[in-house]
Amino acid sequence: MLDGGELDVLTGDYLAELTMLILGRDRLRDPDLGYAKTFLRQLETCLGTALDRGVRIVTNAGGLNPAGLAAAIDALAARLGLTARVGYVEGDALQRPDALTANAYLGAFGIAACLDGGADVVVTGRVTDASLVVGPAIARYGWGRDDLDELAGASVAGHLVECGAQVTGGNFSFFTELPDGGHRPGFPIAEVYADGSTVLTKHPGTGGAVTVETVTAQLLYEIGGPAYLGPDVVTRLDTVTLRPDWPDRVRVSGVRGTPPPPTLKVGVNNLGGFRNSMTFVLCGLDLEAKAALVRGQIEEAVGKDGLEFTLARTDHPDAADTEAASALLHVHLRDSDKARAGRAFSAAVVELALASYPGCTLTTLPGDATPYGVFTADEIPQSEVSHVAVLPGGERVPIAPPIRTALVPDPETETAAGGDAVEGPSRRGALGELVGARSGDKGGDANLGVWARSDAGYAWLRAWLTVERLAALLPETAPLPVRRYELPNLRAVNFVIEGLLGAGVAASTRFDPQAKALGELLRARIVDLPADVPAR
Repeated sequence: MLDGGELDVLTGDYLAELTMLILGRDRLRDPDLGYAKTFLRQLETCLGTALDRGVRIVTNAGGLNPAGLAAAIDALAARLGLTARVGYVEGDALQRPDALTANAYLGAFGIAACLDGGADVVVTGRVTDASLVVGPAIARYGWGRDDLDELAGASVAGHLVECGAQVTGGNFSFFTELPDGGHRPGFPIAEVYADGSTVLTKHPGTGGAVTVETVTAQLLYEIGGPAYLGPDVVTRLDTVTLRPDWPDRVRVSGVRGTPPPPTLKVGVNNLGGFRNSMTFVLCGLDLEAKAALVRGQIEEAVGKDGLEFTLARTDHPDAADTEAASALLHVHLRDSDKARAGRAFSAAVVELALASYPGCTLTTLPGDATPYGVFTADEIPQSEVSHVAVLPGGERVPIAPPIRTALVPDPETETAAGGDAVEGPSRRGALGELVGARSGDKGGDANLGVWARSDAGYAWLRAWLTVERLAALLPETAPLPVRRYELPNLRAVNFVIEGLLGAGVAASTRFDPQAKALGELLRARIVDLPADVPAR
């Protein structure tokens, strides 16, 4: 990014719910840690280039210890013979004796204060991902708390670039249509303008593509309803307009914002206990009976509590090789007792190798249990959080909370029920012939965004893909609460599936624990497609 073309600010998003858990465990071992060490290694090779070119760096790699990372950057710069002015933002960490980590999601005005104070590098802890872009935009254009549309537009820009190449063709449903087949997508650039509009682009000569569809895919990633909550503004995603601006340039405009909620989201991580997993290969005939035998034997050996069995029917009838004829039985154990979840469990599994079903074999070696975490979301009044910008000279600047806030309507009031059914001739085919999808995790919930490739396709999709039909196509969603939202400007429908990931990514034993593949599973289902709607 530094060598490829013109750039004002380079941002780096290092935090996720699982990352905060990992950093919390790091800090238990060493109180001086708690930040993303990877960032320091990367910075060593490019800090000098950034300073020479006047590119400022904004990152949340501070994690649980932004002051510690700021000090480490100062030491790195001194070792390299460089002068770098480093500011940092703190106040997100909350004192909760019953939690491993508890961090409020701060907004962007602390970042802006550090940049206004002359920082070359700004380090934060847990801010919203979009704040890494909104903060530099505030500093550049002098926006205030009441510039809600501008803040909302920059929030969309931040959401679009937070996952890097995912907006330039990475993880894209139609990757085979990209100029390079998706081999090496470039990183995105957000050109943010004074009115809050943005042009998404990338450096010349880099791979992938920036199209309305690649931007749509990322807009749908890990969102809920049309009201996208943030600490500085509520961004109305149903007002976003996308237009091609030039090859590899997409203009994002029309975004409207409303006052933020009076509370901040708080991410809480706790150690949930210990877990272990083993996998059996079941080959040939009587697979259900073989799985039942294993289940009974393991339950007799270690007890039923905390055990979970998943039989993945990957077998094919009349197969000519072992792998094609085999299914996988995944066995998971979670327990507060490390000894029971550890060798006691894995040894009991291995001891079945000569005393269970015919053809018994395992894909895993016996091992000890590992700790897992549980993520929960809470909230705290904005006025109760001490948001502070620490400038390069050490001056501490308090960041006042927004004066104007508003309660956000209950998500259920925004749930849409679909439109009128579209009648006509149909054909059998994969749903993905007409739609793209992007899915992901939000704590224990999953989001699944689906977009149509044409207006006619959206008219059909909006009426056809109801919550009930989703349950039929993805049976694991049927017993769960599901919220459905429509985003007509994006020709999209978004689903939030509550509880699909249990207690969150770190605790989930699901085959796809972050729901990243959920959208592609949906696209692969064979359904009755409208015969008169073209693929694109």
